Order: sequence, then structure tokens, then C-alpha cells
Amino acid sequence: MTTPRKGFTLIELLLVIGIIAILAAIVIVAINPTRQLGQARNAQRNSDVNTMLNAIWQYAIDNDGSMPREFADTGDSTADSVDGTWRMLGGATTGCNSVGTPTGATNHCVMPVGDEIATDCLNLRSLSGTYVVSVPGDPRWGSGNSNTANSKSLYVVKNDGSRVTVRGCYTEGGASMFEVTR
Repeated sequence: MTTPRKGFTLIELLLVIGIIAILAAIVIVAINPTRQLGQARNAQRNSDVNTMLNAIWQYAIDNDGSMPREFADTGDSTADSVDGTWRMLGGATTGCNSVGTPTGATNHCVMPVGDEIATDCLNLRSLSGTYVVSVPGDPRWGSGNSNTANSKSLYVVKNDGSRVTVRGCYTEGGASMFEVTR
């Protein structure tokens, strides 16, 4: 009399492994981690737009309605200020004219002819430390590094009637542009 063997056959093991692999593939496709990460970065970009606009207005409230400005070396008091020209926010007053669109991003800061973005960064050092820790960079393409061109991902303009608009340039996954006006 023989006793039956305990264990699984090779076919049974391969069948179970195959089923687990198919289920894992379905779950990964359903979750789509790339899309989830893109949505998280877009949420951070939207938050950065609101943060900078709030910082500019907090500065204006504390300074009798004056917008933040830095005086350029040329002596022109409007050269580096929140004015009627779209200006890129950054950590330096030069080097913003070579910003390209990163691969996989949509650039919403390409302006029509006649409404060009200034080639210099608007360095709002007067906001740093008191109103905002630093000018935020893009969460994917150069966050926090003020020396990389793609970290300059926010634009600001003072509209007619003393309203200020801050625009986030890059989005992922076909998201719409982040722009807030107050």
C-alpha cells in the first residue's frame, strides 16, 4: 500500500503564478501610478500658484498697497517689479530667457506676439523669509534649484485695476493651466 504524496505538481504551481501575474497586471493598469504622480505634481503646482499670489498680496497689505519690487542695476525702479509685463519668478534676475518645455509637459506660458514674457526673472527676495520660504520651483523639472532653467515655472503680471495674476507654466497629463487672479 502506497501513501499519497503531499505537495503541488509543477503544472499547478505555474497555473497559480500565471493567475497572480494577470491579476497584478490588471491592478497596476487600474491604479496607473504615472497618472497618479502627475496629478499629485499638478496639485503641488496649483498650491504654488496660490502661495505666491498670497505672498505678493500679503506684502502689498503690509506696505500700504505697494507691490514688491527690486531695483535693477540700471536705476529703473520698474525694471524688476510686479508690473504690466509677464515676468518669470525665480531666484536670480538673469538667466530666464532660455526656458524650454520639459519633455512630457504642456507649457501654458507661451505668449502671443506682442505680449512676450520678459527675459529676466522677477526675483522677489523681499518676500523670502517673511511671506514665503522661497520662490517655488516645478515639482518635477527642477524643484528648488534656482540655477536650472526649468525651476522657473511661475509667471506673474499686474493687470489693469491693480489686480495681480500668477500663472503656473507646466502641467502634466493634459491638465488645464493653473492661473489665479486677485
